[in-house]
Amino acid sequence: MSSPPASAGHLALLGAFSLSFDGDPLAPSTAGQRLLAMLVLTQGRRRGPRQTVAERLWPDLPSEKATAQLRSVIWRLPRPRGRSFVVADATTVGINHDVDVDLWQAQDAIDRALVDDASSPPSPLTAQELALLGCDLLPTWHDPWLQVEQESFRQRRLHALERASSVLRLEGRYTDALTVALAAVQCEPLRESAHRSVIEVHLVEGNHAEALRQFHSYRRLIAAELGLPPSPAIRRLVGPLLGRPVDA
Repeated sequence: MSSPPASAGHLALLGAFSLSFDGDPLAPSTAGQRLLAMLVLTQGRRRGPRQTVAERLWPDLPSEKATAQLRSVIWRLPRPRGRSFVVADATTVGINHDVDVDLWQAQDAIDRALVDDASSPPSPLTAQELALLGCDLLPTWHDPWLQVEQESFRQRRLHALERASSVLRLEGRYTDALTVALAAVQCEPLRESAHRSVIEVHLVEGNHAEALRQFHSYRRLIAAELGLPPSPAIRRLVGPLLGRPVDA
């Protein structure tokens, strides 16, 4: 993945909020942080109606006051060297096109990993992309408008990691496949399909003891956390290694 261009702003929403320009950290107000995050999540790379953004951010205010509040927040955003992170006119507002956003990088990686084209398998995830997909979207924020976006990103990145692991395993790139599968387990330890991805890599490499260790670790975890047994699908993966029912 290419590095952000020189003299560029960088906005991070994965793991924790941060804003910087040319590597120097900036400190927008809480309202400014919410505005930047909402523009990325609801408008993407396009501009959207100012009024809609204002009413989403301040749903309890009358429309006129919400619009005035938005105008004030935009005016107070940092402008390092005269560069603005937000572009706005009388009716629309959006993120400046030259701002580098980590969420967009992660979404591009997810889209590439989920391409279902056997004739052109997706290129492997880079170390930087794996690091991004290992992070939740603004995990300490609990704004109502953000909750659906948080869960959507979580599910898509987990599916992308599992898909990438499967492609790498079929290509015989077992070390990379295992790394990606373990990243999915780390993201969501209770997700059975992530553990199955790890077990499948161990099995194809002939590491039966590692496969059984992963299975038993998962079985103990969901028993302790959820009071549930593993599904028949994951039990079938390791059953032949035991020569007896896996829950015996």
